Amino acid sequence: MQLTYNNQSLLATGCYEKIDSGVTNFGREAIKEMNRVGIVIDMSHSAEKSTLEAIEISEKPIVITHANPSFWHNAKRNKSETLLKNLSDSGGMLGLSLYAHHLKDSSECKLESFCEMVVRTADIMGVKNIGIGSDLCLNQPNSVVEWMRNGTWAKAKSYGEGSMEKPGFPKQPDWFLDARGFKNLEVGLKTVGFDDEEINGILGNNWFNFYKNIN
Repeated sequence: MQLTYNNQSLLATGCYEKIDSGVTNFGREAIKEMNRVGIVIDMSHSAEKSTLEAIEISEKPIVITHANPSFWHNAKRNKSETLLKNLSDSGGMLGLSLYAHHLKDSSECKLESFCEMVVRTADIMGVKNIGIGSDLCLNQPNSVVEWMRNGTWAKAKSYGEGSMEKPGFPKQPDWFLDARGFKNLEVGLKTVGFDDEEINGILGNNWFNFYKNIN
């Protein structure tokens, strides 16, 4: 369960806010209760300080289910090396995103570039702490992403990581148009040097083992 969705919540600060005040007192209580009942904390849409504090506060590993490293592409939702190292040191998981706004060169991102990024991320975090979190939205109208960005309260329209010229869902890269793109990822990851066990881990087994072992 996410503590924020881009904007400030009662629990923590979202990644779109200019000032990151961290996890709130209510957020600390929520984390304790999530730990108690077995709900995994997801900080995909949260700001840096809030995420680092959630890692520290939580007695169990947390996750970032859909984001990429900011060293590769400095999107609002992508994460710093410091954060990723803290995440992996605590036993947490990163799900690498295929959403075009999170990709270097957006919809024109090359498979080779993505897979080279996976190599460097594995060097930082360890290959068993990364997986895929595609953030794939198929056949959804643009009104869905507009609602997610603005909710029912905003008067000023937010385009998130889009723009007035490109307000809706961005086009997927041609090598990951839908779930069949996992085959392309398998080939690409092999090309950059991962072995079969590591590839199977990145494409699914690492997530399976994380959720199997967390309690």
